[in-house]
Amino acid sequence: MDTQAFKRSLHHSDRYNRRGFGSPTKRAQALEKAYQSSLITSIRDNGYLLEHGRLRVKLAQAFGFCWGVERAVAMAYETRRHYPNENIWITNEIIHNPSVNDHLRNMNVRFISAENGIKDFSDVGEGDVVILPAFGATVQEMQLLHERGCHIIDTTCPWVSKVWHTVEKHKKHTFTSIIHGKVKHEETLATSSFAGTYLVVLDLEEAQYVSNYIIGKGNRNEFLKRFAKAFSPGFDPDRDLQRIGVANQTTMLKSETEEIGRLFEITMLEKYGPAELSEHFLAFNTICDATEERQDAMFSLVDEPLDMLVVIGGFNSSNTTHLQEIAISRGIRSFHIDTPERIGEVDNSITHKPLGEDLLTEKNFLPNGKISVGITSGASTPDRVVEHVIRKLMGLSQQTD
Repeated sequence: MDTQAFKRSLHHSDRYNRRGFGSPTKRAQALEKAYQSSLITSIRDNGYLLEHGRLRVKLAQAFGFCWGVERAVAMAYETRRHYPNENIWITNEIIHNPSVNDHLRNMNVRFISAENGIKDFSDVGEGDVVILPAFGATVQEMQLLHERGCHIIDTTCPWVSKVWHTVEKHKKHTFTSIIHGKVKHEETLATSSFAGTYLVVLDLEEAQYVSNYIIGKGNRNEFLKRFAKAFSPGFDPDRDLQRIGVANQTTMLKSETEEIGRLFEITMLEKYGPAELSEHFLAFNTICDATEERQDAMFSLVDEPLDMLVVIGGFNSSNTTHLQEIAISRGIRSFHIDTPERIGEVDNSITHKPLGEDLLTEKNFLPNGKISVGITSGASTPDRVVEHVIRKLMGLSQQTD
């Protein structure tokens, strides 16, 4: 499929909208009213520091809503106001934040159901309005909705669109796209749908495995079994790893994406030599600015003298998970929660999600005596949610003193 030609056709349709229905200024004002926090503003103005009795809270200097998320959420709200009586659907969570998605459900925005990763569009009819979320939708979903006569409101983050453009360049020049991402994540699914031949690698370990195969240190059957659900139909590692380009899910760990890019560049240099490198390797910078800023801020935060760290964001939020990884890498006692309600003020408990594990409840998590707590949040977390977490900690610090 010529995805670029399809996109051009879709973008010229009078049933397609990626600009929204109001001015950017009005959008910002509406979101400020709904999600901003005067407490967070005052903490920012105080050098990202709050001292409350024995409690010392240090905020990361970049956290929470990014521009792409703000735009997507505002466009979703505008869509309901613009279409007050129509059926409105969304192909997935608008962003990975429970409170924001619940707000949309309360506005009678319906979420496309999915079973075993297969979405059911059977109830979506001609003339219905369908919102594409911030991390995009597959080209096949867009085509289905367009052919069905739906009004498509596209809130895809421009940084995600940039990655799509990158893999389309790979396809045009017959390069295989090596995508650093999570195979089942909605953004990676969308990106791979715009690619030609592709292979998804989760981390540096998987990238190293692929690198070893390229230079002749692997087993074909083992390779095909290991990546069975991570490559394009008909993928042949002996044929399709001769010319590669690197792209990424925009919310992955920046340092790891860069390391993977360097690894493959060195690999192709070793195999083909410097004179032939450009014929076998392409690299583009597709790391999201907001993701990079939040990760850099997290690295600064973990250099502070902290007793514990709270990371706030959806449990299925990739960018939030990577912030938690940074805390773990420094050995800091840390807790990943998705809502303020995970903190119990009655029994001084916290229900959190350790990395790669199920939810766990820890009693008496806030100790007595002076305590310094670092706080950050993923790009899908409103300031008001962060405020409520801080207020819970303030209350607990008074009860347990």
